[in-house]
Amino acid sequence: MADGLDTERLDSVFKSRPDILKDIHKAADSPSRIQLFNKIASFVYEQIGDQQSSSSSLKRRRVDIEPSQNGNTQDVAAPTVEDVASENILLEIKDISVSIPQRKKFELCFTPKHIYARTPGTTAPLPNIVYAWKDIEYAFYLPVPEKTQVQHNYILFPRNSFSLSKSGTPTEEPLVFTVSAGAPKPGSIGGPNASAASAVSDSYTTLFNWALNKCLQAAGNNVQIVAADPTKFHSKVRQPHRPKEPAVHVKAFRGSKEGFLFFLETGILWGFKKPLLFIPLDKIAAVSYTSVLQRTFNVVVEVYTGEGGDTETTEEIEFAMLDQEDYGGINEDYVMKYKLQDRSMADQRKAKRELAENAKGKKDADDEGEDANGHVGEDGMTELERAQMEAEQQLQDEEDEDEEDYDPGSEGDSEGSGTSDDEDNDDDDDAEDDEMGEDDE
Repeated sequence: MADGLDTERLDSVFKSRPDILKDIHKAADSPSRIQLFNKIASFVYEQIGDQQSSSSSLKRRRVDIEPSQNGNTQDVAAPTVEDVASENILLEIKDISVSIPQRKKFELCFTPKHIYARTPGTTAPLPNIVYAWKDIEYAFYLPVPEKTQVQHNYILFPRNSFSLSKSGTPTEEPLVFTVSAGAPKPGSIGGPNASAASAVSDSYTTLFNWALNKCLQAAGNNVQIVAADPTKFHSKVRQPHRPKEPAVHVKAFRGSKEGFLFFLETGILWGFKKPLLFIPLDKIAAVSYTSVLQRTFNVVVEVYTGEGGDTETTEEIEFAMLDQEDYGGINEDYVMKYKLQDRSMADQRKAKRELAENAKGKKDADDEGEDANGHVGEDGMTELERAQMEAEQQLQDEEDEDEEDYDPGSEGDSEGSGTSDDEDNDDDDDAEDDEMGEDDE
C-alpha cells in the first residue's frame, strides 16, 4: 500500500540486522510511525549511498576484478565506502578496543572482501578503518607489554604499509585491536556465521584466529598470523608485574617515543605507538650497535628502501636505550641466527667490541661470584668479601689520617693547628723545668 512501510528501502538499509527490521514491522502500527520509519530509512539510505543503479553495479564489478599477476593494479578502481557497505556481513563482533588508526571501541565486521570497523548503532563503515583481505600482507598476534592482566594485540599490516616516506614513517597505518584472555560476552557476536563462530568462542583468541584465517584463505591470501615465541626469542630482563613469564619484547625508544621491539621470525616490529613499524627480514640490509653505555646501547637497522628489488637505496632506523642484558639475546638469538649482516665493526661503528666486553665483564662477574651467593673468585675471596675488605681498608686509612692530625692537648681549643699547640706545650714544659730547678736550689 502507498502509505505503508518502504520495505524495499528498509531491507536495503537494515539487511544485516534482521532483528531491527522485525522490530520496525512490529512497531509500525500507526501512520505517524510508518512515516517516521520511512524517513529514517531514507536518511540512512542517503548516508551510506547504497544506490541500486547501474553505476553502483559497475563499481561493484570493478571491485571483483583481481589484480593481474604482474602486480599492475592501476586499472582497478579502489572500492568506496558505499561499495564496502553493500557487501554482505558474514560476522560482526562488538565491543572491540581498536587503538590504531583510531582509539575507540568499535564493532568489527567481516565481509567476503573486507574487514572494517563501524561505530556501535550505525551501519556505515568508518572510511579510515577499511581493509581488503587480499591486501593484508602481514598479520601478528602479540602480547600487550606491561599489563598486569593478560591482553593481546592483533596487528594487520596492509600492503605498502612498510613503504617509508622522507620522515621515516609508513605511508599507510595498520589495524591494531586488543582482546582480553577471556571469552566474548553473550550477544557480542552477530551475523550469519555467528552460529559457526560460537563453536570456537572459548576465548577471543580462538574466535579471531578462526575468523581471520577463514576470511584470508577465502580471499586467496595465504598470510599466516605470526605469534611471538619465547622459546625462539625472549628478553633477559624480568617483568616486575609477571616475573615468572618471560617477556617476548624489548623496551626501546624510537626518537622520543618509548615503545617495544619484537624480534619475530618474519622481521622486527616496533609498537605500539604511532607510527607502528614492521621491518621484514628481507628488507634488512645490516644491523649495528651504537652508543654503548654502562647500562644501555642503541640498535641501528639499515633497511632497503629501493623499489623493484633495488638494494642500493637504504635508510637507517635507530632504536635507542636498549638494556645491556638484552644484547646477547639480540645478537646471538636473532642477528646471528638469521644471518643478518653486522656492521658494528665498520670504521664509523666500533660499538660491538664494547658491548662484547661489557657482556663478558658481566658474565665474568656472574661466573666468579654470583658473588653475593658466596662463590669464590681467583683470589680466594668473593666479590662481597672483597668489597668489604676494600671498605674496611678505606675506613682504616681515614682513621690513620685522623690520628696523625689529632693532639690530645688541643682538645677544647677552638683555634690553632696541631703544630702550634705542640710548640706551646713544649715551651710550657721548659718553663716548668726551670721553676723546679730553682726550687731545688
